[in-house]
Amino acid sequence: MQTTHTMRWFGPQDPVSLMDIRQAGCTGVVSALHQIPVGAVWSMEDIAARKYLIEADNHRYTPLHWAVVESLPVHEDIKKGLPSRDTYIENYRQSLRHLAACGIRTVCYNFMPVLDWSRTKLDYLLPDGARALRFVWQDFAVFDLCILQRPGAEAAYQPEVVATAHAHFPQMTSAEITELTNTVLLGLPGSNEAFDFHTFQHLLDQYKAIGDAELRQHLYYFIRQVAPVAQEVGVNLCIHPDDPPMPLLGLPRVVSTESDLAQILDACPVRANGLTFCTGSLGVRPDNDLPGMIRRFGDRIHFVHLRTTKREANPHNFHEAAHLAGDVDMYAVMKALLREQKRRAEAGEGETSIPMRPDHGHQMLDDLHKSTYPGYSAIGRLKGLAELRGLEMALIRQLQEVPTTVG
Repeated sequence: MQTTHTMRWFGPQDPVSLMDIRQAGCTGVVSALHQIPVGAVWSMEDIAARKYLIEADNHRYTPLHWAVVESLPVHEDIKKGLPSRDTYIENYRQSLRHLAACGIRTVCYNFMPVLDWSRTKLDYLLPDGARALRFVWQDFAVFDLCILQRPGAEAAYQPEVVATAHAHFPQMTSAEITELTNTVLLGLPGSNEAFDFHTFQHLLDQYKAIGDAELRQHLYYFIRQVAPVAQEVGVNLCIHPDDPPMPLLGLPRVVSTESDLAQILDACPVRANGLTFCTGSLGVRPDNDLPGMIRRFGDRIHFVHLRTTKREANPHNFHEAAHLAGDVDMYAVMKALLREQKRRAEAGEGETSIPMRPDHGHQMLDDLHKSTYPGYSAIGRLKGLAELRGLEMALIRQLQEVPTTVG
């Protein structure tokens, strides 16, 4: 049984249309109500309106359905453990009830403080002329030390990185400084607006007393409050790993390693408390054994992002590679996913096909001349999905074959 092929859609303003997604071969759409303020309840009316948009042409064309919510965002007060968190947690639970009532069964979220994801370059030129997202540790240090001038930032970097950053910064043009600043401060996927510079520092200051241990406890508190409700209404919650999976800007990261994932699942041992298995985010770290993690956590994987990154000479640096290249063994990953689905089918579990989407496609061909959301242009993701579908079909056939004996 193949995975459920999906693609992310940011709503009516997305330059990639639902028809584009349909023609890519998808049956599922990954979407969210980005227009609703973080922490507010998603009403059944708003959910139904988005679902209607996705399904409006199903009577004429290959049907699409809203397969995954990505993301139902977690309010910062929950991450900071403030007294107001209980109000926002109740709102979150109510949104889960409304989504379940509208037939949405998979909800992705993340617990990264302040920033959703971080890169230092959005249009890194590849040898084939396509462009990709890239993270360069030295450039990030320039932003942190010389542009943001975060108090105490030197402690996060090796002395040679600090020295190089201070030497490089005076040589940068104002345009280069602006580009780096706007790239690091870019808010959420699906947005082209960066955080206000001074607001950003204020947000960081609010985490001064929150370290690794505190953030973990705030996450586990949240999970223990919402996962039982998700289990009750039939929704699978799936946390997305940190991107990149390392502490940044003095902010802790607690969803980066196999140990982190195991602790999250143990915090509330119901099946609804699960994972978004993002091979790109987890694959940045060479100590993450992705196929092994699928085998060990398979029954709690509810959603999959398939992409791969390439670590560069400095292992802190990486860029988005082609979906079948890079440092992720996509063959082994896909094989492990298909075996998990086979296990579910043989065990008689109700949901056997895992939603999968290609992620962070290269900007290429005609999309090089268009304005697209970083990482979410149509053609690059189409190429990635085509490669993944071909690999998947070959593996399905391979797993179905019965060995024959000679003589």
